[in-house]
Amino acid sequence: MTEEPNPVRDWKAPQGIPVSILTGFLGAGKTTLLNRLIGDPWLSDAALIINEFGDVGIDHLLVESSSDGVIELSDGCLCCTVRGELVDTLADLMDRMQTGRIRPFSRVVIETTGLADPVPVMQSVIGHPALGQSYRLEGVVSVVDAVNGLATLEAHEEARRQVAVADTLVLSKAELAGSCDALLARLEALNPLARIVDAGDAEVTAKSLFDTGAYDPVAHSIDVARWMSSASEDHGHHHHGHHHHNVNRHDAHIRSDSLVFEKPISPQSLAMFLDLLRSAHGPSLLRMKGIVRLSDDPTRPLVLHAVQSLMSEPVRLPAWPKGAAQETRLVIIAKDMPEGFIAELFGAFINEPGIGRPDREALTENPLVIPGMPSQR
Repeated sequence: MTEEPNPVRDWKAPQGIPVSILTGFLGAGKTTLLNRLIGDPWLSDAALIINEFGDVGIDHLLVESSSDGVIELSDGCLCCTVRGELVDTLADLMDRMQTGRIRPFSRVVIETTGLADPVPVMQSVIGHPALGQSYRLEGVVSVVDAVNGLATLEAHEEARRQVAVADTLVLSKAELAGSCDALLARLEALNPLARIVDAGDAEVTAKSLFDTGAYDPVAHSIDVARWMSSASEDHGHHHHGHHHHNVNRHDAHIRSDSLVFEKPISPQSLAMFLDLLRSAHGPSLLRMKGIVRLSDDPTRPLVLHAVQSLMSEPVRLPAWPKGAAQETRLVIIAKDMPEGFIAELFGAFINEPGIGRPDREALTENPLVIPGMPSQR
């Protein structure tokens, strides 16, 4: 039987104006970081979307203000507040640029409130049919307070979600915190996909934070190879076939799982797995990132990105990133998902079912089983 053609498109240069999201919990230092970055020449042709002008000390930079909420800063950067829905603000900015009412901008940075869940913001860019033609998601930057971050993560669901969906984590106030080992371990457990940088480092610039190309795997193949190898590095071993790592064992609600499969997967099996995962469990799927070895052409991997039930269009790369093992690897960050559930679902679709949960309990938790003796029927 001949397989149906794979419906995904080949990679091409990303289209649309890149949108970066800057988030972080109350008091994390997000405003301090943004104030520092506003003066960066790299942002001179950017549009900043912030919640309230009062949250950012930019008054001394203003050269032109208008009653419609769009402000041009002294370095040429545009700034505006969120009025109503974010979708309306982004659409209004695009309309103003296209009709010549504001000068052209090359990128957008959205600063969220400290209590905001960044997922709806990401969905506004990825999932909106009109905005998706004009904008593209570049990445999510989350600021974490090194002094109070550990306690904040324990106490607030919003803070954990801000960390879980980020591409870059910026550690603020590290010079005041002493040892950050416990916090770093917590961040890496919540989100093994993210790179972690110190806000005080000189190399932390607007370009380094916002020009990440998280959704451009060809231009940033080094980063793809890094997150692809994260699970292998953490566990220091390699199995044949399908295996699963529960990366996060420190949170009762948000966990990160890594799935690895060496054999090529049929496009149809992958499509069915993704459809069921998104349709039945989309609200629990905070973030998914993956590179897949497909059976129709194992030399050209497929790259996946998903935020809850919304998935960016899968992209077929011309070749495997340099240094990356040629195997399927999915990293999934989910909320309130039973441990091992996604691995079991994945195994069923790739024809490698494992022992079901009830059978496993009967084998491992049966009080009538004598250690070292075969179970009796």
